[in-house]
Amino acid sequence: MISGAGSRQTTATGSAVSFGIGPLSRAAALIHTLVTVEALLLVAASPGLVGLLLLGPDPAGLPLAAVCLLPLGPATAAALYALHHRDHDLADLHPARAYWRGWRLNALPSLRLWTPLLAWLTVIAFTLTHFSATGLPGWWAVLLTAIGAGSLLWGAHALVLTALFAFRARDTARLAGYFLFRHGRATLAAASLLVLTVTGTTLLTEALPALLAAPLLLSLLHSSRPVIAETQEEFTV
Repeated sequence: MISGAGSRQTTATGSAVSFGIGPLSRAAALIHTLVTVEALLLVAASPGLVGLLLLGPDPAGLPLAAVCLLPLGPATAAALYALHHRDHDLADLHPARAYWRGWRLNALPSLRLWTPLLAWLTVIAFTLTHFSATGLPGWWAVLLTAIGAGSLLWGAHALVLTALFAFRARDTARLAGYFLFRHGRATLAAASLLVLTVTGTTLLTEALPALLAAPLLLSLLHSSRPVIAETQEEFTV
């Protein structure tokens, strides 16, 4: 990909072409992977994202917004798969191939968890946006917000597990709940990414999560290494 000293590839004429393995070459390979995965994630989620743009900010449209977000689950799981399996051989980078393989493997498994999570979050969001009509005391709003945040963190663990392992949906759900408290640092790191995303979206642009999805997911994978390692050691054959 970038000329330099390192691995070698033979051309059709028999001459050898070398590829760099230094920091610049690795940085370029990582950027190539991130940009490719980002573009493919947006393509895979585009039907729902277009629907969200058409809906507008009316709280009454929350159920339809949840439907529009359904493609985002498989798209995110595929991105996590591609980033985790990114090729470290700089002469043989195929992030697009890894992404679509991840999508084929994880589309249905991720939807089995993503759909009920979206439904649950929609109920919470609808309640909060119409809270004055519920007649509930104010502390209920705080409790619901905390439950919603906890559900998102559970969903982060669940998507990582779904993307990288072939468990049944109920087993993935249990493991995600287990790791929510078992690996507090991983959960705290996921919470930090959530706060960063919400803050950036509020202060800058609503498009920020879509534009930075790949780097955010790579950070999530990095912070989830203890979860991934324990799952490999304790829960796989």
